[in-house]
Amino acid sequence: MNKDMKLSEHFTLGEVTKTNYVTKDGNFPSSEAIENLTNLCENWLEDLRYSYNTLYERQPESPLVINSGYRSPEVNKLAGGAPTSNHLTGCAVDIHVTGFEQAIRYASILLDISDGTQRDYDELFIEKNKSGSHWIHFAVKPKDNRRKSGFIKV
Repeated sequence: MNKDMKLSEHFTLGEVTKTNYVTKDGNFPSSEAIENLTNLCENWLEDLRYSYNTLYERQPESPLVINSGYRSPEVNKLAGGAPTSNHLTGCAVDIHVTGFEQAIRYASILLDISDGTQRDYDELFIEKNKSGSHWIHFAVKPKDNRRKSGFIKV
């Protein structure tokens, strides 16, 4: 797997497949999963990055940091992911945020992108773990998106 492979202007395959878990399968995505990750990066994450930096005048531009993207079945199990997780197909990313305010801003921008482009997403959640850290979970499937959103405490 070429981790330096660009999926879009600012995102590489390595960024959206990184994991803290060492597994036998190496967390290598299929070509279909790479297509799904490319769609997320080109059509959503690039727009989110650009809009956030433009709206909030970030100079130099702030990168979007992906906590988790594609997960192999083995990695997903170790991460405590659902058996039907969109991460398994490369259709989901968890985006790092510096706090709840930034999570709300990212979520608002993603909703605006969806409305403005008439593209649907599958899941948009602001999530929070027991230690109080927040992140955005965002998923887009090739078809049958549900536009499911909310706040989840994990």
